[in-house]
Amino acid sequence: MKVSYYPGCTLKTKAKNLEEAAVASMAALGVDFQEMQRWNCCGAVHSLADDDLIHHVAPVRDLIRAMEQGSDTVVTLCSMCYNTLARANLLMQNDEVKRKTINDFMDEEPNYSGEVKVAHFLTFLRDAVGWDALRAKIKTPLEGMKIASYYGCTLVRPKDVAIEPIGGRVMEEFVEALGATPVDFAANTVCCGSYQVLAHPDAVTNVVGRIIESASAAGADALILSCPLCEYNLAKKQDELVQSQRLGRKMPVFYFTQLLALALGLGPESYRLDLNDAASLDFLKAKNFPVESSTVPA
Repeated sequence: MKVSYYPGCTLKTKAKNLEEAAVASMAALGVDFQEMQRWNCCGAVHSLADDDLIHHVAPVRDLIRAMEQGSDTVVTLCSMCYNTLARANLLMQNDEVKRKTINDFMDEEPNYSGEVKVAHFLTFLRDAVGWDALRAKIKTPLEGMKIASYYGCTLVRPKDVAIEPIGGRVMEEFVEALGATPVDFAANTVCCGSYQVLAHPDAVTNVVGRIIESASAAGADALILSCPLCEYNLAKKQDELVQSQRLGRKMPVFYFTQLLALALGLGPESYRLDLNDAASLDFLKAKNFPVESSTVPA
C-alpha cells in the first residue's frame, strides 16, 4: 500500500518524535509512506477573512503537489496541518469564484478543484489499515496503561472537516487497539490555548490546568495528542502548575504515534523520547518499557 504523506514544518524540527515514530510504524505495518516532494509550509492556520485569499495559496499548492504525484489522498500527522489543508481543500471544491481567483493567481501551476482527499493519520489507520490488522501486529501490548485521548480544537472543528464529530471515539479505539485502557474525560476537546501562550501565558496555564485536572480526575495515567502546539502547552505549562501546587505531579504527555511505535515493538530510537518531557520517560521506565536507547545523536 502506498500513500502520500505531508509532514509540515514542525515535524522536521521540534516534533521529530511525532514524525519518526509514524514513519517507522508505517513501515512495520507494510505501508509505503511516501513523503510529498516539494512541499511547503501549509500556513499553520486557515484564514477566515473573505478577502484574504493569499493565505490559501500555500495549502492549495501542497494539494497540487499531491495531485501531481498521482495521489488521490494525502495523509497528515499534525492536527493544525490537517485542519488547514482540509479547509483549503473544501474552499477549492465549493467556492467557484475563490477557486478561479486562486488558480488564476497561481498561473504557473495546474488548476486545482479539490481532487485530492485530505486524511488524518488516525482515520487512515482506522479506515485503510484497520484496527484488527493493527492488533495483529502488536508485539508489546500497552496493558496497564490508562490513556486519555486529547483531541483539542482542530481535529474536531469545524464539523465540515472534523475527523469525527465531537464525541467520536477514533482515538479511544486506537488506544484499545494498542492494548491500553482508554479514559474518557470532559476536557478532551477544550482548546489548549494555542498561540495565546505568547500573548497571554497565564491564561494558557489556567486552561492547561483545567485539562490536566480533568484527565487526572478521570483516572488517566498519561495523555496522548497529535498537535505540536498542544504538546508544547500541555507538557511545558505543567511545570508552573506543579510549582504553584495546583498539580501534585506532572502527567506524561505523548504523541499518539510514539505509543504506536512502542506497541509495535520498535526500537526506542523510533519513538524519540529524548524529545519528550522527563515525566514521559519516567512513566515508561516505571512500566518497564524499553526506553534506554531513545536518544539519537544530532
